Amino acid sequence: MTTARRDLGVPALVAVWVAVVLGLDTGATHLQQHGLGLVTVLLLVAVLRGEGVAVRVQVGVVVVFATAVELVFSEWLGTYVYRLESVPLFVPPGHGLVYLAALCLGRSAWAHAHARAFLGTTLVAVGAWAVWGVTLSDRPDALGMFWFLCLLAFVRWGRSPLLYAGAVVVVTYLELVGTGLGTWTWGTEDPVLGVVSMGNPPSGIAGGYAWFDAAALALTPVLLRRLGRAASAEALAAPERV
Repeated sequence: MTTARRDLGVPALVAVWVAVVLGLDTGATHLQQHGLGLVTVLLLVAVLRGEGVAVRVQVGVVVVFATAVELVFSEWLGTYVYRLESVPLFVPPGHGLVYLAALCLGRSAWAHAHARAFLGTTLVAVGAWAVWGVTLSDRPDALGMFWFLCLLAFVRWGRSPLLYAGAVVVVTYLELVGTGLGTWTWGTEDPVLGVVSMGNPPSGIAGGYAWFDAAALALTPVLLRRLGRAASAEALAAPERV
C-alpha cells in the first residue's frame, strides 16, 4: 500500500473498527469483551507493521498513558463509566489505534494540501460545540469548553497542529459512537470538586485526548535516544509547519 493510500486507509479502517467493536459490545459479556480485546490487539499489531520505530514507540506511549488515565478516571473516580463498570480489554489497544488514525490523517498529503482549511474547520466546529455546551445546552458542559481551550493551546504552541486536527475528527467520532451506543457514559459533573459540569460526551473531548498525543510527541524522542535510535529521534523532533 502506498503512503498516500495508507494515510487515509488507516483512519477509515479505525472508523470501521469503532463501529464494529462498539456495536458488538452492546450485548457482550466480560468474556466476550476479552475476545474483542484480543482482536483489537492483533489489529493494532498488524497495522503497526507498516510503521517505523518512532511511530511504534509513540503508539506504545499513548497506550500506557491512556490506560493509566482510564484506570484512574473511570474505575477509581467514576468520571465516566463503562457499561459493565470496568474498562473493557479492547480499550487500551483501541487508544493506540485512535492515535495512529489521527497521526495518519494529520500527516496525509490531503491534510497538508488543505492544512489551513482542515485545521480551521475542525477548530471552528469544536469551538461552536463548546460554546453551545456552556450557553444553550440542557446539559451544561464546562469541561468541554476547558478541553477546547486546551486544544487551542496545543495547536498554537504544539509542534504538530495537524495531528490535533486529525484527533478532532477521529476522537469526536469515537466519543459520539461510544456514548450513543451506551458503551460508556459521562457523569454530569466532575467527581473531585463536584462543580465542573460535563456533557455526554464533553464537547472538546479531543482536547482531552490531545494530552495523550502531546505525551507521545514529548516522550518518544527521549525513549528513542535511550534505545540508541538517535537518527529517528532527530527526525521526529523536526517541527511540522502549516
